[in-house]
Amino acid sequence: MINLLETPIPAPTLEWMLLAPLFVLLGVGALGILLEGFLPRGTRHVVQASLAALGILVALGLTILNWIQEAPSLAAMGLLAIDGPAYVFWTLILVVGLGGVALFAERRVAGDLSAFASSAATVPGSPLEREADRLRREHTEIFPLLVFALFGMLLFASTNNLLVLFVAVEIFSLPLYLLTGMARRRRLLSQEAALKYFLLGSVASAIMLYGVAMLYGYSGSLALAGVADAISAGSGSKWLLLGGMLLTSVGVLFKIGAVPFHAWTPDAYMGAPTPVTGFMAVATKTAAVAALMRVFYVALGGLAWDWQLLFSVVAVITMLVGATAALAQTDIKRLLAYSSIAHAGFILVGVVGAVQAGENVSISSVAAVAFYLLTYGVATLGAFAIVMMVRRAGGEANGLDAWRGLGKRNPVIAVLMTLFMLSFAGIPLTAGFIGKLAVFASAWEGGYGWLVLVAVVMSVIAAFFYLKVVVAMWFQDEDDETVGTVETPSIWTWIVLAVAALATLVLGIVPGAVLDLFASAAQFIR
Repeated sequence: MINLLETPIPAPTLEWMLLAPLFVLLGVGALGILLEGFLPRGTRHVVQASLAALGILVALGLTILNWIQEAPSLAAMGLLAIDGPAYVFWTLILVVGLGGVALFAERRVAGDLSAFASSAATVPGSPLEREADRLRREHTEIFPLLVFALFGMLLFASTNNLLVLFVAVEIFSLPLYLLTGMARRRRLLSQEAALKYFLLGSVASAIMLYGVAMLYGYSGSLALAGVADAISAGSGSKWLLLGGMLLTSVGVLFKIGAVPFHAWTPDAYMGAPTPVTGFMAVATKTAAVAALMRVFYVALGGLAWDWQLLFSVVAVITMLVGATAALAQTDIKRLLAYSSIAHAGFILVGVVGAVQAGENVSISSVAAVAFYLLTYGVATLGAFAIVMMVRRAGGEANGLDAWRGLGKRNPVIAVLMTLFMLSFAGIPLTAGFIGKLAVFASAWEGGYGWLVLVAVVMSVIAAFFYLKVVVAMWFQDEDDETVGTVETPSIWTWIVLAVAALATLVLGIVPGAVLDLFASAAQFIR
């Protein structure tokens, strides 16, 4: 009989340098919550925004330093894989996090008030809310929440263990549920969006957890390599394995916003504060795609014929629903939500190819998808920054009728929005064109030429609703009753716009250096 009291328990070993970006984000988030209870209210906004930005910058610097100096390896007793794809996706997520902090901190466009509610815990329209508005209070917990979300996203993108996969998705989802319900205007719509997001997200997480349990039941291991070894050995029930694969994919596809798990996307994007929408649209999708590729390429690579068929069907339906539904939208945020769904389909086209890095490969699936996420991310942050600026009657003018004649009223903003719309549509000389070309090339090399042809057709359909925004800005006369004005933002929003526009142009004209960098770091370890 084993005496547990006398059995030595090995001390955990942690690779502190490799995990330093995670520890920095966790410490900054915890410190932000602590400061929230002690700082005078008048200083919280500046301190919290500065602390979040500094913490993310340090985490980004450590990530790049490790990428240069450290060899890819497993960390945290094999729970995390700190390899080339992890560094690529961590960098993308942290850069988006910096942009998110800048947009969260924007107060100038709304008369020295942020886009967040003065007191989200109060009943909309209640005396307590009116009192908080009168005192010009605002939430500054949004910055620690953003940092905690980034921490969970980094975990999610580098997980090497199925249980960590579930824990990570909950860590970054819970802050997003809260942030979605914190809009200053249209409070009821914001709270409804948060509730829908929370309920549907909880169901998706539960389904994913059940799938994780089935994969564990099949393989007897929670490690991705353990599942792969069990598949190679052919042990266990095939139906248990397929059921686990299917249910696990549900939770990840939900976060990507793929059909049929997309219902939360239009409501959450429309109801959430616009800075949250911009951050969530890019960072969540990036982390989810990174986790999807890691789990299915590393753990379930032996089932490629099964999940490639599944994802190809999901990709076609997702592109079709996103592109066609967006054609009927008259609200800019809802249009961008369906655009996000369509882009999820294009991303899955690259995932389906499953082309591994090698000498005879022009571009691997990991490099192609990472580059697509970069091009989509910069255009999305820029577009939502502009959505924050176009206003009417004290609030955002999200109806497309308010955007008519914007090219005459503010040609600079109209040119920037046109650039982002053209990039979304995949027009040559923009980053979006190279991004689509990369994922299409990856899928073609993977033997899915028919899927590429479908994606090209869907791209043409999608171009119409992007051009609808361009036409409204440049070729339609403004209506005095619905016209929107462009408020001048702070320097931080201008920086986001400038970086997004410059990246959209540079990546569309000279993308070679970034593509080569991603290609050199496209190999998963196990």
